[in-house]
Amino acid sequence: MNSFLMHWTYAIPEIWVLTMACVVLLADLFWGDGLRDLAAVLTVLTLSGAAVLTVFEMGQSGTAFAGLFVLDRFTNVAELFSYLAVLMVVLYSRRYLVDRGIYRGEVFVLLLFALLGIMVMVSGGSLLSVYLGLELLALSQYALVAFYRDSVMATEAGLKYFVLGALASGLLLYGMSLLYGLTGTLDVRDIAADLVNMTAGNLVLVFAIVFIAAGIAFKLGAAPFHMWLPDVYQGAPTVVTAFLASAPKIGAFALIIRLLVDGGYGMQESWQQIFVALTVVSLVVGNVIAIAQQNIKRMLAYSTIGHVGFMLLGIVAGTEAGLASAFFYTVVYTLMSLAGFGMILLVSRAGFEAERIDDFKGLAQRKPWYAFLMMIVMFSMAGVPPTVGFYAKLAVFQAVVAAGYVWLAVVGVLLAVIGAFYYLRVVKVMYFDKPAPDAGLIVRDDLASMALSINSLALLVLGILPGPLMAFCFYAMRGVI
Repeated sequence: MNSFLMHWTYAIPEIWVLTMACVVLLADLFWGDGLRDLAAVLTVLTLSGAAVLTVFEMGQSGTAFAGLFVLDRFTNVAELFSYLAVLMVVLYSRRYLVDRGIYRGEVFVLLLFALLGIMVMVSGGSLLSVYLGLELLALSQYALVAFYRDSVMATEAGLKYFVLGALASGLLLYGMSLLYGLTGTLDVRDIAADLVNMTAGNLVLVFAIVFIAAGIAFKLGAAPFHMWLPDVYQGAPTVVTAFLASAPKIGAFALIIRLLVDGGYGMQESWQQIFVALTVVSLVVGNVIAIAQQNIKRMLAYSTIGHVGFMLLGIVAGTEAGLASAFFYTVVYTLMSLAGFGMILLVSRAGFEAERIDDFKGLAQRKPWYAFLMMIVMFSMAGVPPTVGFYAKLAVFQAVVAAGYVWLAVVGVLLAVIGAFYYLRVVKVMYFDKPAPDAGLIVRDDLASMALSINSLALLVLGILPGPLMAFCFYAMRGVI
């Protein structure tokens, strides 16, 4: 009986989020018309409650439900950062959704179900639970991207994402099925134990690794599996884009940890070479093509591909320090992307999407504080000290050099310098160009402005004092290998 109860207590945060997602859905159905902010308030309450429950679980570890569920340091820390990302999206979203007539409870319900999918992926101890979490997240994302039905671009982006995402899910599932056929088990740790005695030249194992790596690369947005990313980021409502660029990246990182580290560390030499290729291609494609973009959402989409390349440097290292630095980079990128898209949301207004880089011309004259915050974000993305983006890049470079991939670190440094150009171009436009004659007023939004100020200044504060966040990420990855 005690063992049975222990299984359920391990999964209390997931049960809480699932229950509250259903409560938000029903509450919005019955009272949503009279209380417009009800769904958003309940969502914030849900995230706060989940954070409290997760903090209470810190320090515990174990498995539940016959190995389907794993509770460890990584589970707790990754879930906490996921709550934070979704909370920031909710805080940024209100005015944008109201202006476009889509401030409805369904948005927040889908965000909660997407969060639940991330939580299931993070805590997955079996191929089955990891895949179920992945599909719950993916289906919620498809609906969110196409939610703005009055927008042709959003509908098109949703369809593209659905078709390509279904293909990627099929690749991943096929790789999982090959692993199951080889080992006869779905438990990732049992799979790892079986693979230790298997030769690296096993043809079925090679195919399984390739298919799994391809599926993970798509979910991350790594080149050459990146074709969906710019179109979806541009076509989706900016609130949804802010979500896509943040919390799901933590879920994709969890895919790597659960499938390739927990489940496939015995075949590290095989998948390591695949990720070396993905890293180089992502760094080149993301940082070079971003230079040509005039649409800031597409520019940030290609920069995402570049950032994924930097994050994969830590994965390629294959050490505990490398994985911790990769996780640190993922968390930092999540904070940077939330701030970047949050600024686009603040500058946008009813009937106007601040999507072009030219829309930020003269922002320093129109809103000096916003320009200063955006400058911090761009400097952090470029890796300019003393922002936290610099320390994130430094951490993965140190890890990959320690693992013997000095040439890969050199490639990363060169492409980081190239990438700095398009970030500094945004700063130049804000501070040295005059506002366009038809530039409208920036609508005041106190809640989103406060959230953006905290988010952006955190990039500077964490750059001056990176130790606590870095230590927290290293704590999460301790004992993973």
